[in-house]
Amino acid sequence: MKKAKTWNAALLGLTVVGVTSAFSQTPSPPGSAVYFINLKDGDTVKSPFKVQFGLSGMGVAPAGIEKEKTGHHHLIVDAALSADEIKAPLVADPQHVHFGGGQTETTVTLPPGRHTLQLVLGDQNHMPHTPPVMSQTITVTVE
Repeated sequence: MKKAKTWNAALLGLTVVGVTSAFSQTPSPPGSAVYFINLKDGDTVKSPFKVQFGLSGMGVAPAGIEKEKTGHHHLIVDAALSADEIKAPLVADPQHVHFGGGQTETTVTLPPGRHTLQLVLGDQNHMPHTPPVMSQTITVTVE
């Protein structure tokens, strides 16, 4: 039950910001990167599985906290962000999971099959930075 709570807490503990927004994008420092620590493209996992978020060139701060060169993680599951979505606050749904508390890992439960995962760093208002700080999209197979 604890693992399900981890995933649900990420969904419930967030501030949802509408797609239409007056917020401007926050700059990201050159060379900033977000990445998966414990997963790589092509991995086979058993559900539920841990996902650890890595970040270099910036720091982590909870949503709503405005601090230069920081952001919080968003996990994109089985979806891709469009050019318009990269310039607006990220929606919150099962495919766009917010970690507005500053979390740096989660436990994910997915059905068997192939799934894509991507990390995107958002600012205090869930806006991707400019330029966006995004990982490569990886594919994992859930047994």
